[in-house]
Amino acid sequence: MIQGKITKERMEQWKVVSPEEEGFHEVIAPGKTDCEQVYVYRLNLAAGKSFTLHTRDKEMNAACVKGTAKVAWRDFSANCKMLDSFYVTGNMEVTVTAEEDCCFYVGAAVDEGYGKPFFRAFDRELPLGEIHQIHGKGVGSREVFMTVNPEVPSSRLLAGLTWSENGAWTSWPPHQHEKDLEEVYCYFAMEPPHFGLHLSYVEPGSIHDVVAHTVCSGTMVLAPRGYHPTAASPGTRNAYFWVLAAHSHESRRYDLAVSDPERAMLN
Repeated sequence: MIQGKITKERMEQWKVVSPEEEGFHEVIAPGKTDCEQVYVYRLNLAAGKSFTLHTRDKEMNAACVKGTAKVAWRDFSANCKMLDSFYVTGNMEVTVTAEEDCCFYVGAAVDEGYGKPFFRAFDRELPLGEIHQIHGKGVGSREVFMTVNPEVPSSRLLAGLTWSENGAWTSWPPHQHEKDLEEVYCYFAMEPPHFGLHLSYVEPGSIHDVVAHTVCSGTMVLAPRGYHPTAASPGTRNAYFWVLAAHSHESRRYDLAVSDPERAMLN
């Protein structure tokens, strides 16, 4: 868990606008941003261009948030459509060839040898279960599609895609998991004039120390400490790829969130 006093000025730095220029960009990383475990990259490729992803000492989960591409590693290849994803382990090379202009968000963490590579095609018609889920209720109801669910092996990563309802909330009631996991929300498919608000605060029930980050496509917001609910503007569904990186393999769990006790029953 990151140390020191969490001020409004410090929380304001948790928002990062990811690059739109072609290439592979490190956006979130320990030593570069206010975190210890989580890494997030962005890959932008023009149609017809290729990029080879070297995982080195990290496990990675990549989600295609724009366009289509072909992905290949070892003896595997697949056509990757928008919202498809893949998980790969350390010391691998993955070739991504854009069929259309495309964008991948890539979450990463230290690889400790637990995971096995896999490709996951997005299927919104998949019955509710381990991968396709509905979380929350009322104005906090949201749809979730897991890209690395707890039931598959990995070292530190859990990840997925989330959509709010129109003009509604996600991650409500507000929760935190600062002792066990760091998180990044990576927003997509929210082109202006659509936008949302991502709130950051550390004290239960806080009102005056809340930082409101305006978010749209390309925005990434860290949640290394404290609570992090979001709200969509009217006519908008907040859409984001979320990446959880555990502080240890043992804390790679999805049931460790602690709700704000002042707001746990509000809906």
